[in-house]
Amino acid sequence: MALFLTMFLGSYGVAHAYLLLRLRLAFPQLYGWWPLAVCWSLLMIAAPILTRLLERDGYPGPATVLAWIGYCWMGFLFLFIVLALPLELLQFIRWLAHFFLPIAKPFVLLPRPFFVCCCIGALLVAAYGRYEASRLKVEHLTVPSAKLPHGSKPIRVVLLSDLHIGLIIGPRQVQQVVAAVRQQQPDLVLAAGDIVDGHIRHFDGVSRMFRELSPPLGMLAVLGNHEHYAGAAPSRRFLEQAGFRVLLNQAVSLPAPLTVVGVDDPAAGRFGPQSPVREEELLAAQPKERFVLLLKHRPVVDRAGAGRFDLQLSGHVHKGQIFPFNLLTWLAFPVRAGMQETAGGGRLYVSRGTGTWGPPLRFLAPPELTVVDLVPGE
Repeated sequence: MALFLTMFLGSYGVAHAYLLLRLRLAFPQLYGWWPLAVCWSLLMIAAPILTRLLERDGYPGPATVLAWIGYCWMGFLFLFIVLALPLELLQFIRWLAHFFLPIAKPFVLLPRPFFVCCCIGALLVAAYGRYEASRLKVEHLTVPSAKLPHGSKPIRVVLLSDLHIGLIIGPRQVQQVVAAVRQQQPDLVLAAGDIVDGHIRHFDGVSRMFRELSPPLGMLAVLGNHEHYAGAAPSRRFLEQAGFRVLLNQAVSLPAPLTVVGVDDPAAGRFGPQSPVREEELLAAQPKERFVLLLKHRPVVDRAGAGRFDLQLSGHVHKGQIFPFNLLTWLAFPVRAGMQETAGGGRLYVSRGTGTWGPPLRFLAPPELTVVDLVPGE
């Protein structure tokens, strides 16, 4: 966690330094405002940490205001860098061409148009990203299996993942998600982790919203890394109050020929001892004639467990949330969002996530509610 925090603050600080440099080049006459710009940058760098501290110490109002300002700014700055770097690269390439081939004309975009164009572009994309983040998309999947009795009724599973209930995702958004889930009339509701993000003692009434669902086969959940960051015990208590049974390296056999295996997130090891039961042992103990659904926060297929499950449902990566950040998440988790085959004949489905983390924006990665119909078939 300390390494991640150091890397985050370092890279975020470098991004602000670049923005300040571009601002100085574009508007040199605003020299008197320079200390104010530096102070703003320092405040925004510290904003994610200050938000957590305010929330922890019982000041949800100021923490919410700072979270919205700080994370919206973070999204804007990321988009500014994304737009600026290709222009910087183009200028560098043209400069090299002019250096080695004097006949080529150098390409120079004046500092002020450069800065203004990147700012306007970042603002436009951020505005669209806020709109996209508010449009929950329902993804329908059909998964046939010979393990389900011929002629039996399909089992409808609704998957939630990465909702990140906290200062930005609150009761209003949760109520919208619950209404969307209810509309699908699920037999089973699953939560693939990161439903909770932050301290939850001020989430009065939010857990009761989920209890309105009451699907016939129940509601099951696993913990993600953010539940452990917020505190595994209070996060688990919140999920249980919401009606979920939390699986910590456990398996549940349902009345239908369906077994759900829930795997805890590796982040649990940073905050205490993990369950002694390993994923491959848990999967190996399940009857082969039953449809095994593996619920796991991170989209990683354990080689030892390959071929021992029929369908793995995961989240965590948000499809990058804001393009092209998905190119960076791909380095850590080289899987694409959506359905894919796995070794041993199983399937892995990776959700784009139901909410947002950090900036309340999404670009080319809309939030999703996943509906999986398990049907008899080959």
